[in-house]
Amino acid sequence: MASTKEIKRRIKSVKSTKKITKAMELVAASKMKRAVSQTLASRIYSSYSWEILTSLSERIENITHPFFMKNSNEEKYLIVLITSNRGLCGGYNSQIIKKAISLIKNETGGQNVDIITVGKKGDSAMRRTGQNVVATFTDIPDNVGMQDIISLSTYIANEFKNEKYSKVYIAYTDFISALNQKPVIRKILPVSKEEFKEVVEVNLEEKKKGESAISYLVEGDINNLLDTLAEKLVRVQIYQMMLESNASEQSSRMVAMKNANEAAGEMIDDLTLVFNKARQANITREISEISAGMASIN
Repeated sequence: MASTKEIKRRIKSVKSTKKITKAMELVAASKMKRAVSQTLASRIYSSYSWEILTSLSERIENITHPFFMKNSNEEKYLIVLITSNRGLCGGYNSQIIKKAISLIKNETGGQNVDIITVGKKGDSAMRRTGQNVVATFTDIPDNVGMQDIISLSTYIANEFKNEKYSKVYIAYTDFISALNQKPVIRKILPVSKEEFKEVVEVNLEEKKKGESAISYLVEGDINNLLDTLAEKLVRVQIYQMMLESNASEQSSRMVAMKNANEAAGEMIDDLTLVFNKARQANITREISEISAGMASIN
C-alpha cells in the first residue's frame, strides 16, 4: 500500500485537475450556448433561401449553370474535412475523420482525391494517413461569421467551375442536441437536379401544411439569376455546416469535461478512502507497538 504522504500528493494533484476540467466545462458550456443559438438562427435563414428556390422548380430543366452540371472530365473528388483546432472534445474529431477515410476508401479506392482541411486535427490526421491535402484553413474563429468562410467557399467554387473536380463533398458534424452529434458527409457540387427537385417538393409540402407559399416573379434568363445566386447559396451551405460543426465541437467538449470532472470526483473519493485506511492501519500499528513495548517493560 502507498504511503499516506504519497496518497495525499495524488489527491492534491487530482483536485487541481478537477478545478481545470470544471473551468473548461463552464467555458465550453458558455461557448456552446452561443454556438447553438447562432446555428439555430442560421437554420431559419437557410430555410428561407430554399423557399426562394421553390419558384425556380418549374424551370429547373432549363438550368445550365456550372454548379448544376456534371463536369465532363475524369472522376476526381474534393473532400472538405471540418474538424477542430484543439482536442479534449471526446470523439468529435475521430468520428468525422473515420467517416471521411471510409468515404475515400469505399467511394474512390483512395485514388484521385484531394483534401481541404478545416482545423488542425483533421489536417494532421489526413497527412498522417498519406492523403493529398491541397489546402488547410486553421484560422477560422469559433464565433465564425459569413466573412470568415469567403476564402474557403470561393476556392471550392472556382476549382469546380474550372472543372478540376467532378464532385465536391463536405465532411462535417451535424448538431442534433447537446448529447447527440452526427458525423455527416454531404455532396454539395454538382447540385443534383433530382435532389434539388426532392428538396423543393418537401418545402412545398411543408408550406401546404402551414402558411401559403410566397409567389416569386422571375424576370429574364434564369441562368443569369443563378450566376449571382448559386455561389451565394453554396456559401450559405458551407457556412451552415461550419456552424453545425462548431456547435457540435463545443457540446462534445462540454460533455467530455463534465465526464472528466465527475471521474476526478470519483477518484478523489476512492483515494480518500484509501488514505483513511492507510492512516488507520498506521494508527493501529503504532498502538500495537506501544502495547508491545509496555508489555515488555512489565
